[in-house]
Amino acid sequence: MGPEMGEARVVTVRSEPLTAEAWAPFGALPVDEGDPGDRVQIEFEWADPHVNYISHHYDEVERTERGARCERLYRHATHTQTLMPLDCESIVAVAPAGADLTTSAGLDTIRAFRLRPLDCFVLARGTWHWGPFPIEPGTVRLLNLQGRRYTDDNAHVDLTPGATVEVVL
Repeated sequence: MGPEMGEARVVTVRSEPLTAEAWAPFGALPVDEGDPGDRVQIEFEWADPHVNYISHHYDEVERTERGARCERLYRHATHTQTLMPLDCESIVAVAPAGADLTTSAGLDTIRAFRLRPLDCFVLARGTWHWGPFPIEPGTVRLLNLQGRRYTDDNAHVDLTPGATVEVVL
């Protein structure tokens, strides 16, 4: 039915800049070759890595005065996913793999990041995610590296009607 408190809850998640430290609970950020911090690992349990372009449109999500409404998050248990917005600023919301997003405590783990073009990030296996969605009207084109059979491993959780998560820009 939603959060255990028994009534609708509004959770406000303010976006923050994408940094390696802030992103660490959700995955990793690629670094330059030769960087001593180059420890990014990608995983494909089904040995099916695939790279392509995908896009998300501004009107795919409900907009609010301060940002957008996040109603559902997705995750992939069998593979990491690497995304990079190519052409416009966008926003992504995430929660740790172990978060139970049907509870109040789980909703409190959701964070949001404001992305610039060419900000590349890796989602750890099982990390809940929403977006990236463009900040302004239009479409964000994304470089996408994930398992080819992602549709067979694309769990989701609906946050409404028990909760409304507003991602603030």
